[in-house]
Amino acid sequence: MKEAKSKASARGNDSKLAVKNKPAKKAKAVKDPNKPKRPPSAFLVFMEDFRKEYKAKHPNNKAVSVVGKAGGERWKSLSDDEKAPFIAKAEKRKADYEKIMQAYNRKQAGEAEEESDKSKSEVHDDDDDDEEGSDEEDEDDD
Repeated sequence: MKEAKSKASARGNDSKLAVKNKPAKKAKAVKDPNKPKRPPSAFLVFMEDFRKEYKAKHPNNKAVSVVGKAGGERWKSLSDDEKAPFIAKAEKRKADYEKIMQAYNRKQAGEAEEESDKSKSEVHDDDDDDEEGSDEEDEDDD
């Protein structure tokens, strides 16, 4: 009987004392404030115009959710031909974004190369200073 008690208490103690391994928090990557924002989808391009229209017709409405719901219903009711201008604008913005991102990525790659060159030259400069300092110390010893 004592064995049963000790086993039960041991199990209870183990679960209480057991350290639960939590996954280590991943450090969030710092976002570059200079990175271009992603382009809007066709729906978001549509919503830019729709918000203006909706505000003009309903000036007393302050709820954002109501505008979003009305815009979503309107977007669903549009035919493909009516959506075409918004899709074209979105595709144009996406093409512009891709060009900007290529330039941004080239700039980032160029900065990374410059940093590595600087660090190499700084290391070599430090080596030169140490060699000169050791010569001076040897002269003082004589």
